[in-house]
Amino acid sequence: MKDKNITASFITGGITKYAVDMLHEGLVKYLFDVQVFDTASIHSLHQDACHVETPVTYYANYHSKGCLVDNQDIGVLGATEVDTDFNVNVNTHSDGYILHGIGGHHDVAAGVKLAMILIPAFRKRIPVIRDKVTTVTAPGETIDVVVTELGISINERTEIGKALKENLKNSNLPVMKIQELKKKIEKITGIPDKPELSDDIIALIEYRDGTIIDCVKKK
Repeated sequence: MKDKNITASFITGGITKYAVDMLHEGLVKYLFDVQVFDTASIHSLHQDACHVETPVTYYANYHSKGCLVDNQDIGVLGATEVDTDFNVNVNTHSDGYILHGIGGHHDVAAGVKLAMILIPAFRKRIPVIRDKVTTVTAPGETIDVVVTELGISINERTEIGKALKENLKNSNLPVMKIQELKKKIEKITGIPDKPELSDDIIALIEYRDGTIIDCVKKK
């Protein structure tokens, strides 16, 4: 950003020292703070006029024309799993055990212009790219690109994905189809067994418009 003289309008979501440093260096104009993650961001919230405490309703309200995530250019998100259709899971582990709630994950994925999933290729020898995620948190049509240390996969079904593929076709980045990335990871980790789940539903996955898109079943 410094080299190309780029200044971001705002950063929103969970704020850390890295975002505060960018504010102080003039790389971003505002921090819209939904939650703070460290002492540096707490001090900044008290001291910096452009670091603004932000209610969740302003951050991700599906019915608001001023919804922050709907006015955001790039969203950087994590995942426990991604499948070959780019569906994303953040609610459960690959073993089927529940992890936590959704937070603003699918709000960001659906709202921003470019939704990026940044994840390690595997955790404890469990591959992150699967044939099918254990739980669908964010549907694949809202995800544009998956980035791991072993390769980058672009979702060619989205308009941004198509443009991104064209822009990167002559780059030196390790861009590959998500099926190729999956096989590359599995050469290191092997293919884990699927979790054995009962028919008992213990949680529902509610999408940002109120519809139910998946459920969590008892292990």
